Amino acid sequence: MRKGEETRTRILDVAEAAVLQKGFGGTSIEELIAETGITKSGFFYHFRDKNELAKALLNRYIENDERIYDEIFSRARELTGDPLQSFLLGLKLLSELLSDLPNGHPGCLVATVCYYERLFDREIQETNRNAVLAWRRRFGRMLREIMEVYPPREPVDVDQLADMVSSVLEGGIVLSKTLKEPNTLAEQVLMLRTFVKMLFLPVAEMPRA
Repeated sequence: MRKGEETRTRILDVAEAAVLQKGFGGTSIEELIAETGITKSGFFYHFRDKNELAKALLNRYIENDERIYDEIFSRARELTGDPLQSFLLGLKLLSELLSDLPNGHPGCLVATVCYYERLFDREIQETNRNAVLAWRRRFGRMLREIMEVYPPREPVDVDQLADMVSSVLEGGIVLSKTLKEPNTLAEQVLMLRTFVKMLFLPVAEMPRA
């Protein structure tokens, strides 16, 4: 990695940690300059203003999230061709990944941008919206595949059920941070897994107590 790329990455790393802890409004360019040890001109060489920094942070966060989901659910699909078992396994792998974070999940930039959306231009707001819609499409595709094989035991809207995955993840982050219980997020993912299993798995195949 070239020096310029290393500096840019360092700025983004420090900025992400600060924003997740204090929000965008509470994070100043001056403190980022001091923390990274670069000059003011060095900072503005990489980012024209705070809005451009926020755009870079959000895009990087979304790309990383998509990469993680790709890896986890692709791995689950490789292990089993059954769409329901694949989805359940993917949730289990995701829960295990989240459990390995020693201090819990640091927070979600998508949610943070939503909370402070008045600070940002329309492009950032639209990027945020598209990220959430992409999650809906991703999980919706998997759920539709499940429904082709396993009719749900209760009538459900696929998009709403897909949104529920994101809701559990985002809500689990808030619960974990508020309660200062790092494992809460992983446990919420496992609870979602149980719900999906109960919704789709035929009664005859449900494990007996």
